[in-house]
Amino acid sequence: CWSEYLTTRIEQNMVVNCTCPISECCAQPTTAFIYSIVSSEEIIAKYEKALLRRYVECCSNLTWCTNPQGCDQILLKDGLGYGAACSKCSWISCFNCSFPEAHYPASCSHMSHMTCAKCSHGFCWRCLKPWRPNHKDYYNCSAMVSKAAWQEKRFQDYNERCTFHHHAREFATSLRNSISSIREMPKIRNLTFVLDACKVLEQARKVLAYSCVYSYYNQDTENMDIVEQQAESLELLTNAL
Repeated sequence: CWSEYLTTRIEQNMVVNCTCPISECCAQPTTAFIYSIVSSEEIIAKYEKALLRRYVECCSNLTWCTNPQGCDQILLKDGLGYGAACSKCSWISCFNCSFPEAHYPASCSHMSHMTCAKCSHGFCWRCLKPWRPNHKDYYNCSAMVSKAAWQEKRFQDYNERCTFHHHAREFATSLRNSISSIREMPKIRNLTFVLDACKVLEQARKVLAYSCVYSYYNQDTENMDIVEQQAESLELLTNAL
């Protein structure tokens, strides 16, 4: 009975907080007890993964890599930086919010779409309402309508620029992958410099995309003139590359 009970709880991902099946008893089975009862190596592996997930969730200085392609690496926050590069897949995650990648120079508060790491529920951090089906983009929020109505045209301009840079970044990634496959063919000269250029393109497009978010929210006109000039210069050089 214990074996079936624990196996079911492990498969349902409910073993960490499970208690004795007798309703009046609040005792929790220990790890040693579970190892002595459950014999399946597959179930034990699931149990150990559940323990690891719980440990990472309880540690403020640990998080999982947020690479959308999938990565099981655990990241350790080092210093005061907002981003951390995964040693396994090189994806740069943000420690301070649920956005799936580091978004400098845009702050975490600029990124409205939040996702719960435990249940994957998507919601807007401004109005706390579910992200779907009403939130079609990062700024379509009822809490911001009256405040942002007069900025609608300005937002559209920044949003179009941001979307363009994201698409251009995807193109650079696709180009880099294509060149990587060509490199493997015989009699093809060294294309390392082209791969390096594609990586620079990806990074530049990422900075330009999040610079649009930063510029849209920043109200410091004096400093923004400098930021806009720098962004325009970077965009010209990136387009040329």
